[in-house]
Amino acid sequence: MDQRIIRLFDEYTHAPLRREEFIRRLVQLTGTMTAAMAVLPMLESNYVQAAPDPDLIEEIITYPGQNITMKGYFVRSKAAGKKGGVVVIHENRGLTPYIKDVTRRVAKAGYLALAPDALSVFGGTPANEDEARGLFTKLDTSQNLQNFLKAFDYITGRHECNGKTGCVGFCWGGGIVNDLAVNDPRLNAAVAFYGRQPAAEDVKKIRAAVQLHYGGLDERINAGIPAYEAALKAAGVKYELYIYEGAQHAFHNNTSSARYNEAAAKLAWERTLKLFREHLG
Repeated sequence: MDQRIIRLFDEYTHAPLRREEFIRRLVQLTGTMTAAMAVLPMLESNYVQAAPDPDLIEEIITYPGQNITMKGYFVRSKAAGKKGGVVVIHENRGLTPYIKDVTRRVAKAGYLALAPDALSVFGGTPANEDEARGLFTKLDTSQNLQNFLKAFDYITGRHECNGKTGCVGFCWGGGIVNDLAVNDPRLNAAVAFYGRQPAAEDVKKIRAAVQLHYGGLDERINAGIPAYEAALKAAGVKYELYIYEGAQHAFHNNTSSARYNEAAAKLAWERTLKLFREHLG
């Protein structure tokens, strides 16, 4: 697909750009409204309802946030024994079926997995993704950070937890992972997929092992890599940084066919689980 279309969609989902303007510019790039409407489903999320996994227990839970009751999707395996806890952090679409699927993957790998809904402060993630993206601009940054930090209090408070914690996040959630690594010294492992980088002066606060995944074609996010890596090295933080050549932003999201990169997604996920095995048990 024309890289200009990918960049336009990235602008639409992150600027944000009004849908009417996005469609107008998409028509300009594709030539006709018919061609634009043919491309659109390849860019936008296409969710498929997953069959229940008999080995997993899925729950909708609540926990105390900062002046709000947070909602979350909690999944654990039926296997006995203490497990590390992993907080899964969604993109700027909210708690979508894609993120729920990732949460189940984490639980299937042997961890307690909790995906908080950042939009709990507005009643939860709406079905309309444009509406959801708009709500992210209204979040209070400080309250949102505390709401995610308190997710670790919930997960370590579960009797099934071994006390070790990690997190993995995507896009907006990748940026939150970096914020959590800076702000939670208890955190053992932090994995950020194509996320906004923290301020360089805050990197010295990180105590977790950090793993960073970027798409080679993701110019907007990748612009922050050099300063982040320099700060990680200067602070002596244990980190791994991977750039997947030819991969787009959101390359892990298998519900968007234009941006999903199966090979990169598989390799990045293998690396993620390896880090969790090393630091969460």
